[in-house]
This record gives sequence, structure tokens and C-alpha cells, in this order.
Amino acid sequence: MLHRYAVPLAIFGALALAPLLGFGAGHSLSLLARAMILGLGAVGLSVLVGGAGLVSLGHAASFGIGAYAVVMLDAAGQTNAGVVFPVAVLAAAVFALLTGAVAIRTAGVNFIMITLAFGQMAFFTAASLSAYGGDDGYTLYARTRLFGTRLLENRWFFHYLLLALLVLAWVAGRRLLASRFGRVLRAIRENPLRVQALGFSPYPYQLLAYTLAGALGGLAGALLANATEFVAPSFIAWQRSGDLLFMVILGGLGQLHGAVLGALAFVLLEEYLAELTPHWRLIFGPLLVLVALYLKGGLLGLVQRRG
Repeated sequence: MLHRYAVPLAIFGALALAPLLGFGAGHSLSLLARAMILGLGAVGLSVLVGGAGLVSLGHAASFGIGAYAVVMLDAAGQTNAGVVFPVAVLAAAVFALLTGAVAIRTAGVNFIMITLAFGQMAFFTAASLSAYGGDDGYTLYARTRLFGTRLLENRWFFHYLLLALLVLAWVAGRRLLASRFGRVLRAIRENPLRVQALGFSPYPYQLLAYTLAGALGGLAGALLANATEFVAPSFIAWQRSGDLLFMVILGGLGQLHGAVLGALAFVLLEEYLAELTPHWRLIFGPLLVLVALYLKGGLLGLVQRRG
């Protein structure tokens, strides 16, 4: 049993010890915070891709909606976490429910293109919101208040809060996929016609999974807005959706902690290459292609094979 959880325990243990082992400086904690927030969103996408077999190129829209919920409430003078985070999650979940109700009626390439289209609609809508900065973005001059305090501005507290939320999302995702709902969802991914023959309608199962992934993305977006203290339409760009999808593939499909590992590797590699050369994207792009082509099972598969 312990061997079964060795890799996720190692990942979460490393994140817990990181501030105590020389990564407590401001930049290091900011980098880890970004990786954990993206990992939180990637866990939701992993449930969608690995569990339901729905490859979405519009997952960043839920990030953006969660982030812009923080912006709109901040502009209205509301900075209470008890209001801000539930609103962000609910707004992203409603968006996912409404767009998923249309997108899930399709499959394959059509589904990918429809999710991309909805994501781009959200992007251009955000860019047109001149009251919230438009293309220039919106600066948050303070983070959301937690219990009436500025605890989220404490880097160490914020780090461990993100870690707790990440672990909670991973546990909830595992329990979901291990439940009857998750088993039906995986069966739909493998053979939807057989599932229908057994008396289950794939549509509500897939729509619920899509909505839950969107809600988790909304939470991640609200946290990202607090981490960067800045929100721009680039949060919703299709490139961000592509990054999230690659994190899931890089870490390894089929295991939720693979999404966390992929997010950490993606962010750290991006940072390392950016320090080496200003033309780091010329290295990063082909490297991602090579990983996708030759690293079967992702980083998690590599770790398991070596183990």
C-alpha cells in the first residue's frame, strides 16, 4: 500500500520541505506557488482527459473566470475570502456547465475545436472589459483578506495553504475516479456504446466531470490572481490551455499526481531555460515535442520504470 503512494508522497513531501531546505526566498516561493496553482488546475484537467477522455483546449477559460471574479469583486470593494473564492468557483462552474452542455454533444476533434472556440470567446470578452484594464490588465494592490486579516500576503502561509488545497484536490480526485461515478466515466472513455447498452447515459456523467474540472480551474484562477496580484486576458489565452494540457501529458496520463509532477517540471524547466538564454523558447518548444514523442507514460512512467 505504501509503495502505491510512494511517488505522490514524495512530491507532496518535497513541496512541504522546500521552504525549509533553502527555497524560502521570495522568488523561489513565488515560483513554487505558481507551479502548485497550475498543478491544481492540471489535476482537474487530468480528471477530464484521463478519466473522461475529453481533451479540452479551453480549460484556461475557467482560470480566467476565477481570476476576473477576484478583479470584479476587488473593484467593488469586496475582498473577503469567504465571498471571493466561492464566487470564483461558482462562476467558473456555471461557465463550464453552460459551455459543456454544448461541447459534450460532440466528440474528438469537434470537441477540441468547440472548447477552443469557447475559450477564445472568453479571452476576447476579457480583453474588451475596459473597466477592468482591458488588454493592459488589472493590478490588485492587496490580496484577498482571510478572516479579516492579510494572511495570504505571508509567503510561507500562502505556500502551505496552496499545498493543502493541492493535496485536497488530489485526494478528492482519486476518490471521485475510484467511485461508481469514476468507473462509469472511465468506461465511457473506453466504449460509450457499451455503456449505453448497460443503461447509462454518458452525457450527464461527462457534463458533471466537465463542470467539476471547471470549478477547480476557477479556484486555481482566483489563487493565481492573488499570487501574481495582476490579472490580464493572457490568463485565458489558448496557449495557457495548451500549457495545462501538456503538463498533464508530461507528468503522465491516468494518474492525478502525474499532473502535479508535470506542472512542477514545466514551470521549473521554463524558469531554468529563461535564465540560460533570452531565446529559451527555441529550446523549450522542441524539447516539449521530443518529450511528447518519446517519453511514453510521461515523467511518471519514467520514474516507475526506473523504480
